[in-house]
Amino acid sequence: MGERESSYVGQVDRDQLIVSHVPLLKHVVGRMIIDLNSTIERDDLIGWGMLGLIHAADSFEPARGLKFSTYAFPKIRGAILDELRRLDFLPRGRRDRVRDLDRVVAALEQRTGTPPALEEVAAAMSVSAQEVDEILLSARSGVTASLDEGLSPQLQALLADPSDSDPQQHAEKQELVQLLAQAIRELPEQEKSVITLYYAEGLFLRDIGQIMGVSESRVSQIHTRALFSLNRALAPALGNTR
Repeated sequence: MGERESSYVGQVDRDQLIVSHVPLLKHVVGRMIIDLNSTIERDDLIGWGMLGLIHAADSFEPARGLKFSTYAFPKIRGAILDELRRLDFLPRGRRDRVRDLDRVVAALEQRTGTPPALEEVAAAMSVSAQEVDEILLSARSGVTASLDEGLSPQLQALLADPSDSDPQQHAEKQELVQLLAQAIRELPEQEKSVITLYYAEGLFLRDIGQIMGVSESRVSQIHTRALFSLNRALAPALGNTR
């Protein structure tokens, strides 16, 4: 029993781990908030993530050879997602709109054989492109937090992060990288800026919004629209599957 206890960090070290890894917590929240709607407060995410950080510090075993940041990252993210699932933060009406959009995307792709453009989706739903942006953001929130597992593979593929694709699944990795770079170059200026600032520069939404002169929630919508467009452009290379 004494040997097992000695593998855990002491109280002072545990407290220091928590304090010194608050920047990691804020980083996780900053990268997650892009997938969430504006009804979720940043402070709430930080509070839920702090519970995960504390749990990580309490259960960390240095003898296993893992860096604490590597061990804590999924604990922090998992604590936030668990709370989002518990709250069921996507309202019923918004869920219904997501399912409507999902059906339209699947029907259009079945009819034409290719992923639809955002403008085609808006026309088929008889709504504005701005409203489709909002529904897409809700849909991406559902995918990220696993709150709506009924989404079709077509919509999930169009909202996925193309940089997450497993290179081992593609014999021509370099060709895929070149296709992605070309697709980014062809994005509208706002979408291109958000993708570049977020992925290449590693900025948070709040920072990008200040640079572009728009709200944080609008940056999130632009990012989601950009992912939709990029995955549509890359669909032939990716096989439109994940």
